[in-house]
Amino acid sequence: MLDKFKFSLSYKADGMEYISDKAENEHYAIDYTYDKGVLKLALIPKVKIELKKSSLAYDYDYPAGSKVFVNGYQSWTTSREFRKHEIQKGLMGLGAYYPVKKFAFPSGDYLFAEYSKKSGFFHSFSYGYIKDGDSLTLVGSLSERQGYTIIYYDMNKNLLRIDKDIEGVTIEKGYALYELYETEGSYNQVFDKYFSAMKIKKPKMQFMCGYTSWYNYYGAISEKICVRDLDSLSALGDKADIFQIDDGYQSKVGDWLTLDEQKFPNGMKYLADRIHSNGYKAGLWMAPFNAARSSRTVAEHPEWLITHNGKKVIGCIAWGGAYTLDFYNKEAADYIRGFFKTVLREWGYDLVKLDFLYSICMYPRHNKSRGQIMCEAIDFLRECVGEDKYILGCGVPLAPAFGKVDFCRISCDVDVHFKERLYNKQTNQEIISTRNAMNNSIFRRHLDGRAFVNDPDVFFLRNSDLMGKDELAVKKGKLVFTDEQKKLLARINNMFANVLFVSDDIGGYGEEQLKLLKEAFTPTKYIVLDAEYAENNPDEVSIKYMDGTDMYKLEFNISSGKSNTVKL
Repeated sequence: MLDKFKFSLSYKADGMEYISDKAENEHYAIDYTYDKGVLKLALIPKVKIELKKSSLAYDYDYPAGSKVFVNGYQSWTTSREFRKHEIQKGLMGLGAYYPVKKFAFPSGDYLFAEYSKKSGFFHSFSYGYIKDGDSLTLVGSLSERQGYTIIYYDMNKNLLRIDKDIEGVTIEKGYALYELYETEGSYNQVFDKYFSAMKIKKPKMQFMCGYTSWYNYYGAISEKICVRDLDSLSALGDKADIFQIDDGYQSKVGDWLTLDEQKFPNGMKYLADRIHSNGYKAGLWMAPFNAARSSRTVAEHPEWLITHNGKKVIGCIAWGGAYTLDFYNKEAADYIRGFFKTVLREWGYDLVKLDFLYSICMYPRHNKSRGQIMCEAIDFLRECVGEDKYILGCGVPLAPAFGKVDFCRISCDVDVHFKERLYNKQTNQEIISTRNAMNNSIFRRHLDGRAFVNDPDVFFLRNSDLMGKDELAVKKGKLVFTDEQKKLLARINNMFANVLFVSDDIGGYGEEQLKLLKEAFTPTKYIVLDAEYAENNPDEVSIKYMDGTDMYKLEFNISSGKSNTVKL
């Protein structure tokens, strides 16, 4: 199929803008090869040209009743199979209007991808598939280093379009636009072949479980809280691997080596040593490309920051807004290398959770596309961290992270409310949501163990009130989950991923909670056969799986948390 395309290119030459569907004209020629399911297409310029977008269009007869898979832009973005009658949402409600839009768009693809309010039109990043019964046709990019590959499915017009986001790139010599791969087969067959074609190395670890501080205390952590929860974790024995300290230890985002000495009087090396002495790997959260507007880094080095149209780029709205450091700036890059060296080599942490990474490539610059910037940024982070330490990626476009990070978030943040809240209908596809976290865990299951180890975010087993009602506890939001909802989230995480975290102080657990946690931290040997939403009920999910030689069906309502398992 891939060699039967209609080509088009949007570009500028000699001060004029053009859209051409010619294989060759006075400005360029295309050169392509197709062999064993791989299409390689290069652009050969005859003059200096400024690129914007290229497209390969295909006539495609979608089988009746077929579904298409949408891989969202980054870790947090909604990703799932869609039927023709459904709609892929973009910015929603107030999120589509200023000033809410100002805060809603940075984390997504809303500036450069096409959304439609009509059913039957969808887009997927880097790879996607058309599913007809048990048979899949997969199309994917083997490299995003020239730009993001965006696959558009138009099921109404029987069209498939594969775009390359190459905005911001000017070329004078041959430029490789596409390296695409197609294959057909069963679910696992197509993904085995796809990742084999990319030559992605297997993750160093296959499973990891333990504690992360964020979802009980958020930024209000302290040394005392960390030590208490670390010692409580000993109740698990060897069932846990890692204790990860999240946001809140640093004085400001961007000033990573300046601590709040009242909260952390003995410093971060002390805690890493305590974690190691308890038998766990030590993890630390960072947003390496971000610096809060109020940080010392911003005040002292504004020249390190990315700008767009003369204004500093707000890469994320957390912490009152944070700017983005440009790692192509030598001094900024040296600064980033320096704090990694301290965290990993002097303090002794084994893993860094690296968050908000999408912010590095919001706009093209330095004659590089967004996709090229993201790929080079991940390469840079891997160099900083080294191969002997671990990276947990988060808030990152996934394909550039394939084979580069050890673990990766494949969902948005879970909420302390199980049910959706008003902001879930008024913002974007990256907003915190327990529903969307479970959805992504299910529909991105194919990445686990192939691209990295999937992190579905945390589950909760603590009581509804924040546990630890003593001088260390800080009320940051009541957990609004029923016991049934807690068990469902834990089960979905355990079934579909191999990074398992809680944020609870398990010292407050009862005997039943501790038993459930040990079960949730035990890898399952289920083989998932299929997972889908009911055709006429967008809340009902059905999962068929094998447990040994027995087949089961798990059915649950993703809004209410009601579930049922039957043996088939």
